[in-house]
Amino acid sequence: MTRPSESLDEQRMLLTGISWKEYVILRELLDRRNLRITYCKGALELMTTSRKHELWKTTVARLVELYALERHLPLVGYGSTTFQSAVEERGTEPDECYRLGTSMRDGEYPDIVLEVISKNPLVDKLEVYKGFNVPEVWLFKDGVFELYRLNDGVYARIERSRFLPELDFELLAPFVTREDQHQAVFELRDILRKA
Repeated sequence: MTRPSESLDEQRMLLTGISWKEYVILRELLDRRNLRITYCKGALELMTTSRKHELWKTTVARLVELYALERHLPLVGYGSTTFQSAVEERGTEPDECYRLGTSMRDGEYPDIVLEVISKNPLVDKLEVYKGFNVPEVWLFKDGVFELYRLNDGVYARIERSRFLPELDFELLAPFVTREDQHQAVFELRDILRKA
């Protein structure tokens, strides 16, 4: 019996010249737990997630959700829900996504999406989310957060989230990469309660 290697990193593959119809068919055929599919106007990226990727995205989600809970913020999480738009020729599953204050209805998109980046994407994630008019995109790459806000159809780097302006991403980042996720959550909780 073979065991999955601890060192397996995410793998990416790009297919071009894929029609919207072919994307929809492939999306249905390849629906698997550790496979992320991103589509943007003919370009299709397939990515298998690594154990580290899944650990980090789950840790970020737990930390952000803890922050919202401790600060009594109405943050609604939707995990890695698939978003598609035939009109915009886009489809993707963010690592995590959120609405602040209201629940999403069919046809709506999140206020915030999170992407954990271990290897550079082959399809520009910001271009994909621009087509969905997502106000904020948070990237976690190389142990730090990069935050982007959509303004007049262009994403620009920002230092603070408009939705969670008091959240200190520099404080948060070191907790994300720790192996002791449970302890990291408790330590952040203690810091938040002392503040």
